[in-house]
Amino acid sequence: MPSAPAQRQDASASALPGLSLLPPLDIPRRIISDPSLRPVADKLEAGQRLERQDGLALMRSRDLLGLGALAHAARLAKNGRRAFYVLNRHINYSNVCVNGCAFCAYGRESGQEGGFLLSPGQAAAKALAGSLPVDELHVVGSCHPDLPFSYYLELLTALREARPQAILKAFTPVEIDHFARISGQSAQEVLGQLQAVGLKAMPGGGAEVFAPRVRQRLCPQKTSGQRWLEISGLAHALGIPTNATMLYGHVESPEERVDHLLALRGQQDQSGGFSAFIPLAFHSQNTKLGDISPTSGLDDLRVVAASRLLLDNFPHIKAYWVMLGPKMAQVALNFGADDLDGTIVEERITHMAGGTTAQGLSERQLRQMILAAGFEPVRRDSFYRHLPALAPAEEAA
Repeated sequence: MPSAPAQRQDASASALPGLSLLPPLDIPRRIISDPSLRPVADKLEAGQRLERQDGLALMRSRDLLGLGALAHAARLAKNGRRAFYVLNRHINYSNVCVNGCAFCAYGRESGQEGGFLLSPGQAAAKALAGSLPVDELHVVGSCHPDLPFSYYLELLTALREARPQAILKAFTPVEIDHFARISGQSAQEVLGQLQAVGLKAMPGGGAEVFAPRVRQRLCPQKTSGQRWLEISGLAHALGIPTNATMLYGHVESPEERVDHLLALRGQQDQSGGFSAFIPLAFHSQNTKLGDISPTSGLDDLRVVAASRLLLDNFPHIKAYWVMLGPKMAQVALNFGADDLDGTIVEERITHMAGGTTAQGLSERQLRQMILAAGFEPVRRDSFYRHLPALAPAEEAA
């Protein structure tokens, strides 16, 4: 899938992460047992960019230690032994949605039991709950059939007033596309208006798998993969950094996974505004795909490792503890990941699909996970600027 063109701002004049590719890597080759990984190691040692056939070798390999050796070398080259976390709070403003995706346990039709909608004031009250600092408000919801665009401007305004020190990371490219349709404006105009009321960064949901075959089967009403990339590029051109995701472990093939990652890499080459990539392990409970088994530990770590190696121009790879579980996320720090996400406080989307992890973790728990894995914990903001850890008394408040 070709990337969407966008004129990238100078990263020094914006919050965009900019581009930095992998240098030649020092690979511990004795650990590699899969012969198909050796040509990949050759390229990485020579500082060459991996291509589609290399990605397929990674995505099909069962040599877990070999995959880890390759990805860990890339992780050390990018971020050393630092492992990041953020003091964030998730705000899910509604689950009433027109898309009806087969993999989603969160969405509800208008009037259906279990649907909810927060007013801007209710969302602000959630943002204010608790006494701990919040460095980031992560705001995502749905493509609501009835809300006017003005609601979303009022929502961000209320959240900014409630938590003026928190960075507003809000709305996926799918939501932005929906706002453009309901308002009759271009996506660029929508982004500009949201930026004017406080939008500083965007999450990366809604990417799923870009392959038209997969989207036609699972989410035919959702924004296309090409449009998702285009809107991400538009955000980058406005100086809004975004994340990117891939939902894996359902009906996609190894080829479609690799093509998805390469499409993201191509967009990053063009616009340079992706801060992090987050592989999302599919949870099938309460979805129309309930007969699909959970992802295996091998596959979870393989996807993290392959992502770190193929996405050579992405600064960060997240091990999202909500979907992987804290223990697997901790292990993933040795397989290419350098970020555990954050405190979250209240997560609804994965838990409505059968997620069994905690609703949130404390800073102390996140730091202990990182230290126990042998890494250096670093509190960050949405732009990966380093922040001091909370004092013990402050966290216990």
